[in-house]
Amino acid sequence: MIALIRHGRTAGNLMKKYIGVTDEDLYDARGLERDYPVADIVVTSPLKRCVRTAEIIYPDAEKIVIDDLREYDFGRFEGKTFEEAVSDAEYKKWLESGGNEPFPGGEDHGDFKLRSVRAFIEAAEKYKDRDIAFVVHGGTIMAVMQSLFGGGFYDYMVENGGGYIIEGNSFREIN
Repeated sequence: MIALIRHGRTAGNLMKKYIGVTDEDLYDARGLERDYPVADIVVTSPLKRCVRTAEIIYPDAEKIVIDDLREYDFGRFEGKTFEEAVSDAEYKKWLESGGNEPFPGGEDHGDFKLRSVRAFIEAAEKYKDRDIAFVVHGGTIMAVMQSLFGGGFYDYMVENGGGYIIEGNSFREIN
């Protein structure tokens, strides 16, 4: 079994900001009161919001931090809301691309997806004989799920604390 869990809420999430590489801690633990699966090992992004979420959900599990599971770098729009960015021509170009162009000064979308999926596959293979929970970012989850199950990147958006349980060739949402 593999679980993909999005970190808990941050202040930036509450304000609907683009929070990628900013190392925000959790705002609170609301949304983390779910029926999470048991995990022998927990793999996280190095960012505080993921590490702290992993500590709350899986206090006794072994934790492994993998740098390449960090969130997308939103470049010049990091920390901004839609309302703050919408009048910018480069932001409009990004929107028109369906979110597939890199943010100015940020990470290439394709590179982000390759990095995230590669890190996930390497960890899943390394710990394949154990039940694994990945506590990561929304973008990381979307990249992995799209790679494994097809569809669109944005088809796999989940709220803070939400995620997916993968068993064999199928998945279900975490309730």
